Amino acid sequence: MNAPYFKPQQGALNLIASCARPVWAGATFCLIAAVLLLGGCSALPDKPTRATMYDFGPGALAAPPSTRQAPLAPLAIDDISTSGGALDNMAVLYRLAYADAQQLRPYSQARWSMPPAQLVRQRLREQLSQRRAVFNAGDSVALNRSQNAVLPLQLRLELEEFSHLFTAPDASVGLIRLRATLVEVTPAGEKLVGQRSVVVQRPAATADAPGGVRALTAATDAAIEELDQWLQQTHAR
Repeated sequence: MNAPYFKPQQGALNLIASCARPVWAGATFCLIAAVLLLGGCSALPDKPTRATMYDFGPGALAAPPSTRQAPLAPLAIDDISTSGGALDNMAVLYRLAYADAQQLRPYSQARWSMPPAQLVRQRLREQLSQRRAVFNAGDSVALNRSQNAVLPLQLRLELEEFSHLFTAPDASVGLIRLRATLVEVTPAGEKLVGQRSVVVQRPAATADAPGGVRALTAATDAAIEELDQWLQQTHAR
C-alpha cells in the first residue's frame, strides 16, 4: 500500500543471529553492539521521496466529430460539495472492507493533482460540454442579468465516496458515489426538477495506488455517462 516501513541492515540481522548461539563471555557485548547497530540504522534519515501525482489523464485529444444531433439544453454546474474531511484533500484513499470498512487510509506515496471533487467536476464539464453549453453556476446568473436570458437548469453534486475499496487482499474496485440534484432557478425561488444517487464501481487490475487510480478514473467516466443519460431524460419530460 506504499505504507512507510523500516528495514534494518542485513549486517545487524547477521549479528543478532550469531548472538543467538550458545552464550559465552562475549555474548553480552555482542548483543549490545547489535542493538546499537539497529538503532543507528533506524535513526539514519531515508532519502526523501516525492509522492507520485495522478489525475484522470489528458482527456480528449481532438474535438469530437460534428453530428446532426441538436444540441442539448444548456446547463449550469455548481461546485461539487463533499461530506468533508478526507475528501477535501489530495490523498488517494483506500479501504480494507474485509478488515475495517469504516477506516479510510491514504496511500503514502500517491496524491491527486487536486482534490477529488475538483477532478470530478473538471471531467464532468469536459464530457457534458461536447453536446451542450455548460456554465458555472455563478456565470449563468450574470448571463441572465446581461442578456435577460432564461436561466439554465442548475446541477448540484455531492461526492459521498471516492476510494479504492478492497473486498479481499487480492480483489478491489474503484468506487464513486454521487448525489445529484437538478433545480430550476425562478424569480420565486428554486424548484426541484429531479434528484438521483449514482453509485459506480470498476475493478482494479492491481492492488496498489496506480491500480486504484485507473479504476477510479473508469468509475468516474461511467458515473458521468449515467448522469448524462439521466439529465437528457429529465430535460425531455
